[in-house]
Amino acid sequence: MSATTASTGRGPRVGDTVERFELAQAWLVDPVSGREGPGEIVVSDGILESVVWLEGPEAAGATDTGVVVAPGFLDLHAHFREPGFEDAETVASGSAAAAHGGYTAVVVMPNTAPALDEPGVLERIRLASRASGSPVEVHAFGAVSAARAGEQLSAMGELADAGVLGYSDDGAPIRSPKLLRSALLYAGMLGLPVVDHAEDSELTPGAEAHEGYVASVMGLAGWPAAAEVNVVARDLAVLADALADEPRARLHLTHVSTAAALELVRRARAAGLPVTCDVTPHHLALTDEWIAGARRWSWEALAADGTARDPWIDGALLAGPYNTSLRVNPPLSTATDAAACLAALLDGTASAVATDHAPHTVVDKELEFGRAANGISGIETALGVLLSMVDAGRLPLARAIAALTTGPASVVAGWQGAAVSTAARPRGLIEGAPADLVVFDRAERWQVTPAALLSKGKNSPLLGRALPGRVVLTIAGGRLAYEDPEAAAADS
Repeated sequence: MSATTASTGRGPRVGDTVERFELAQAWLVDPVSGREGPGEIVVSDGILESVVWLEGPEAAGATDTGVVVAPGFLDLHAHFREPGFEDAETVASGSAAAAHGGYTAVVVMPNTAPALDEPGVLERIRLASRASGSPVEVHAFGAVSAARAGEQLSAMGELADAGVLGYSDDGAPIRSPKLLRSALLYAGMLGLPVVDHAEDSELTPGAEAHEGYVASVMGLAGWPAAAEVNVVARDLAVLADALADEPRARLHLTHVSTAAALELVRRARAAGLPVTCDVTPHHLALTDEWIAGARRWSWEALAADGTARDPWIDGALLAGPYNTSLRVNPPLSTATDAAACLAALLDGTASAVATDHAPHTVVDKELEFGRAANGISGIETALGVLLSMVDAGRLPLARAIAALTTGPASVVAGWQGAAVSTAARPRGLIEGAPADLVVFDRAERWQVTPAALLSKGKNSPLLGRALPGRVVLTIAGGRLAYEDPEAAAADS
């Protein structure tokens, strides 16, 4: 299974137009049409020339546990660190990691140095993307406030003209209700969303882990759930008020992690407020007991009555404690909160899964747990985590793919800004369009090792674990973004 590119005299390279790629007896998942099943595809000269759905005897041999073809994924929340922190990640290494994970488009956050608060910084990111040679689309959110200082609005109009997809001070919450309201009004006029990181900073100084049983036993300072809930409630109230003056105001809440906060979003959406949210793979599948050394998935940590099981009593502590790759903002929570994240994904309260890919250097992670930088390098493992949920019967395959494709695209497409057309395009298997797809093998597992990760950040709590769904091929906009070396060698 290998793609032929338009190059001659050498093997296919990232960035080459895919001249020919044919795949028969695969399992196709098209979240735009809502269809999945056996089928065949043909890519010719970078265009998805043919999508054939098989029925009857022709469909024999293709199952959803084998080779799967889906649209390329869109990540609403990633940190490629450039400019300013290139020792942790660059646009080039981040794009390579994204393609390895099946992503063909990524929205990077503005907590760079300098902050992405004016068009010049966005242009630096675009230049780095072009220089990388990767066809992965790199979009960006601009900062809400100048220098992300939380004092005054950034050059929002200029950023909109330059092509940002929205505004966020991610890495920190939008500091005050007044600033948030001003941002919602101005962004609404520009047809773009405000994206907030929900954290009440007055409740989190010195906090190290989710406040609760595990933190108490481990001697870690607690991070109360109220830190997220308070800001979600504030944001929703400010949004409701701002709509009276600007009906185009829109709000997106990123990496929501607690049951109480998700319930607030659910009720707000039911009441008609224009709010969306996303959840992360790590908040879906991991829990705070991993800090103590547990390595079971979140659904395995739930007792029959729905309460979290005690890892010390259950003998679930299989690894060493205080692994700093598990320090993340917002912190890993309980199995009950993880179940609430899954429920929100299943009922549509959460529109998308966003990775919050946050690579760090060894220097920033190999410290005492409470002093280590927050973040998980997760863009390459997101698919495997979701497929683990699929394999466990917790998440339908079609919903997992939708959460990585049409879900995030619908968040972006919900805004009317002129610059969002490429990110908001339908993410389906569409004949006649530039091929934008990922091919992965559910029957094959791959070992998460530092060498296997293309990101410069190796700070993953999944190191040493085998995940399902080896990505074989990623094609972005008709161009080769990633090809598994073993698969390419086998077909050569």
